[in-house]
Amino acid sequence: MIRFDFRWSILKWRAIGFLLLGLRSRAAATFSEMVESYPNDIYGLSSLAHLQAEMGDKAAAIRLYQKALAQPKATAAMWFNLAFLQEESKDLLGAEASFRKALELSDSLDRAWYGLGLVLIQLGRLDEAVDCLKRNTKLQPMSPYAWYQLARVHIDRHEPDEALKIIRHLKGFEPKFAAQLERETGLKAS
Repeated sequence: MIRFDFRWSILKWRAIGFLLLGLRSRAAATFSEMVESYPNDIYGLSSLAHLQAEMGDKAAAIRLYQKALAQPKATAAMWFNLAFLQEESKDLLGAEASFRKALELSDSLDRAWYGLGLVLIQLGRLDEAVDCLKRNTKLQPMSPYAWYQLARVHIDRHEPDEALKIIRHLKGFEPKFAAQLERETGLKAS
């Protein structure tokens, strides 16, 4: 069933207009009005959460995402956004659970594999982190970030040969990252 609510539509387009004009605080006020009028509206909640995060109020953004995610039709991207904020707020166990929920909904969400890998590194669960970072590199083979983190984990696990393989691989498409790893690890790939 398609929902059409004139007031909701006016609020949505007013907020979008404010965003287009660069008036984020006015857009946030409009999304707040939307959430006040439609307290379980997933669009209003997630839009306001996103703006709160952009404006630096991570705690408010987390609360709004949590409320939005309790509604039907929550998306993997919303779980990812919550996880990202939780990780930034050092709620590593919360971030892990949210990244995993995002991946339950979309196992091809490469950013969630990368984020989960970073969280697992911080939790000292390096074996699990390797698996996540490898998943990310399969989904994003030309992105150097997961390759870099994967090499660092191999160093931490005392596997310099694996790190050297990654450095050689990075030399083929991201020589700056390869050079940085060589400097940081003392390993030299020929």
